Formats: sequence, C-alpha cells, structure tokens
Amino acid sequence: MKNIALITNYNITEKLAAADAVAEAIGSRAEKIFVPEQYKERIFRARMHSSIYTYLPVSQIYDNADLAIVIGGDGSMLECTRLAAPAGVPVLGINMGRVGYMTELEMDELELLDKVFSGEYTLDTRSMLSVVIKSESGNVKFRAHALNEAVIANGAAARMVDIELYDGDELVTQYRADGLVIATPTGSTAYSLSAGGPIVDPKLSCLCVTPVCPHSLTARPLIFPDTAQLKIKNTCIREKVLHLTADGRATFDMYYGDSAYISRADITAKLLRVKDEGFCSKIRLKKLV
Repeated sequence: MKNIALITNYNITEKLAAADAVAEAIGSRAEKIFVPEQYKERIFRARMHSSIYTYLPVSQIYDNADLAIVIGGDGSMLECTRLAAPAGVPVLGINMGRVGYMTELEMDELELLDKVFSGEYTLDTRSMLSVVIKSESGNVKFRAHALNEAVIANGAAARMVDIELYDGDELVTQYRADGLVIATPTGSTAYSLSAGGPIVDPKLSCLCVTPVCPHSLTARPLIFPDTAQLKIKNTCIREKVLHLTADGRATFDMYYGDSAYISRADITAKLLRVKDEGFCSKIRLKKLV
C-alpha cells in the first residue's frame, strides 16, 4: 500500500482539515498520496499542501492507486467504490457522515491506519449490480454498476407507476407502486431497508427486490439468487417517463416499453477492514435493528 488515493470534498473546511490529519497520520509510509486535481487551488489557498501530494484527474487516480481512503459518509463511499471497483482498488472509509454504515473508522481512530501498512487487514469483497437499460427494440441506452441498489421510480412526483418484473423470460409479477428497489446484500441496509425489505448478510449471494409503497395487500419483498437475470419493464401509460437511479448517483430515463436488465456484475467492490467487527456488530452499533 504505497500509493494512496485520498478522496473527500475538499471544498468543505472540516473535510479539508480531516484530509490533512489523515495525510499526517499516514506520514512517510506512503510514496504518493493522490488527490483530485480539481481541489488543488483550494488546498494551496488553505495552506494544506503536502509534498507527498500528487494531483491527478479523477479518471486517472484509481489506475495508479493501491488503496483509496474516503473521508465522508455512505454516499461518498458509494461514489468512490463505483470508480475504484473496475480498477480492483480496495476502499477504506473514514466516517464524517450521519450514519457511516459502510465506513470502517471514525476520525478519532486514525491510529488504526497503522494496520494498513503493517498488513493487519482483511479485504471484504462485496457483489455489485450490472444495470443495462434497453429500448423495446433491444438497443442499449444506458449502462452502470451499483454497489447498493438500482431504483426505478417516477422521480420528483409521488405518483404510482406500473412496472413488470421478470426472472429471465418468465413474468414474476406486475407492480402498481411508487417504485421498485433492486438491491445487493450490501444495499439491503439502505433504501431497501427503508422500503420494508430484509436485512441480508453480505456473505449471502442474492438479489433483493422490494416494492416502494405498493398498492396491494400481497406485494412483498422477494429474494432471488444472484445468478438471476432480472428484467423490469416500464408498462406505465399515465406517466411520460420513469427514472432509474444507480446508487443515488447515475440516473437515466426509462420511457414506455423500455426495460432495465439487472444482474450480478462481473466486478466486485473491495472494502478494507482493520477492525475485528462482524456484520451483526455493525448493524447493532449503527442501530439498524
């Protein structure tokens, strides 16, 4: 772990100071610390530049890093992981958010960074989703990866939509609901949980499908093996367009007849762990149960 990507929103004073503290804790044990070049001027203005910093475009950082350290909350973790996973770069989160369920450390635990450089860590491998939107004629309109979930909904207006769920070519059910959440086990503690879905141990290999406020007495969350090839078709005539959002970031429009094909991705996310803290401990400490 010689080349470290240090990722945060340097425009926020508290996070800028936190990044400086993390860089100081790392010290000379890293050969280079990569920082997104968009923040270079901000860091120099704050007089927090370090000689070990190397400024690169975000598109180049992960191809050169051995580890990404993210300072922020779960949203920051998701964004970083989405970019780091294709390059096989592990991610270590330091919590400065509200929940920080996916992060590993708090700011008062920086001494545990010693374990990163002494090799006293484990890599927690998490499955991701492959999301592809196709038109009714089969043309690919959008591709994305997601660590937590893909959400199909109406967008800003809280109106019910009509969608169909298929497992391969077999129709599973038709939903009239505010939306549908398709989550990984990692994402089962996020939006899926809020919508009434189950908490799933990340070691399980499955996909969780949870309707959001279904207009039905029988609609329940469904669990599929992660070998399933799910298809969600927009059959809503009343609304001009639905929206698919991957991990709360990448969003694309789904018009009538468009389908989202969702399956386990070929790439995985790697979360670096330095604590001896299991899944049950995490959900208990974060008060999810």
